[in-house]
Amino acid sequence: MNVSEAVANRISIRAFKTDPVPGALVREILQAAAQSPSGGNLQPWRVYALAGEALTEFKAQVAANPQGQPPQYAVYPANLWDPFRTRRFQNGEDLYRSIGIPREDKPARLRQLARNAEFFGAPVGLFFCLDRNLGPPQWADLGMFMQSVMLLAVERGLDTCPQEYWANHWRTVADFLRLPDDHMVFSGMALGYRDEAHAINTLRASRDPFDVWAEMRGFD
Repeated sequence: MNVSEAVANRISIRAFKTDPVPGALVREILQAAAQSPSGGNLQPWRVYALAGEALTEFKAQVAANPQGQPPQYAVYPANLWDPFRTRRFQNGEDLYRSIGIPREDKPARLRQLARNAEFFGAPVGLFFCLDRNLGPPQWADLGMFMQSVMLLAVERGLDTCPQEYWANHWRTVADFLRLPDDHMVFSGMALGYRDEAHAINTLRASRDPFDVWAEMRGFD
């Protein structure tokens, strides 16, 4: 599989098989992703991978505190404006429509949202953290590292779902991981084999046409 195929095939999977992923394969993916660029070669990423009993224990702790904590950063700006507001709204509508949940069924929507806490059934949960004194450029570097992880997973027949959901459970995550006080939780990620039979995995989020977000100047 080439890079273009991996990019085209990567989607956020929200229903996984329980089949385990070998630890050696997870390590291989993470080590390969460390070739991602970072300004000044700071390599700001700090990664934790959970599986088996460790993942089961962690999910039990989350279940004991389902309300979470106020996030340490805003996942979305307050009073989101267009076109971003419309994109987010449409993505949510498409997601719930794929599994037959109407807008008025708020309890069902909340139950689906809560599936984040189970990593959507994935056998591996990843957490991406960084020193809290680093700035937006290093957050971008961490995002590039996460993208590398996702593409490398696709290359190896696996799937992922990045989860900023965990920003709302940062204290539970930090306590479980024994995260140093000078580090913060940026995002989580589910990793495993997709359940091809589940309707939610048919969703492919829409993308705006090229001319909406790009300009080319000086070309023939």
